[in-house]
Amino acid sequence: MKKISLGLIAIFAFSISAIAQDINWLTMEEALELQKKEPKKIFMDVYTNWCGPCKMLDKNTFQTKDVAAYINEHYYAVKFNAEGNEEITYKEKTYTNPNYDESKANRRNSAHEFSRLLQIRAYPTMVFFDEEGNVIAPIQGYLKPQQLELYLKIFKTDKYKDMTTQEEFSEYVKTFEAEFEE
Repeated sequence: MKKISLGLIAIFAFSISAIAQDINWLTMEEALELQKKEPKKIFMDVYTNWCGPCKMLDKNTFQTKDVAAYINEHYYAVKFNAEGNEEITYKEKTYTNPNYDESKANRRNSAHEFSRLLQIRAYPTMVFFDEEGNVIAPIQGYLKPQQLELYLKIFKTDKYKDMTTQEEFSEYVKTFEAEFEE
């Protein structure tokens, strides 16, 4: 009986991992370097170690096959800890976290200079960059796959450039037909 139970657990675990797909996460420097060879937009997940909604975004949204496949195909994906100790060079300037406290690595810590440059005010935030590494827009909060799909596609296709009013964006949202599974 135990062997059957363990076998079923193993099969279930394998089938779940087969469904999930991983995003090919890079550092910001790697993404910017790759842009020089093959221009693509950058999708950045700005998170912190203590942020519950950030963990939910990782588990419930980034692990879905539609989201991971779309990001991997159309973007360079960057994961950035907004309160971490990583050194980032962006637009020929180096950003650090001079007030980082190692003893607070898994709880609230000092904000990184790069997150301040990006004007990150909440976690999680997803920042979209154009093919030249310029910020397009930050999108705050936890998003389900179909909610994220809207932003992934509006920035990938440059449709955001045609929208000059809130009404135009609202109309786009209203008529948007999601294809990703929830």
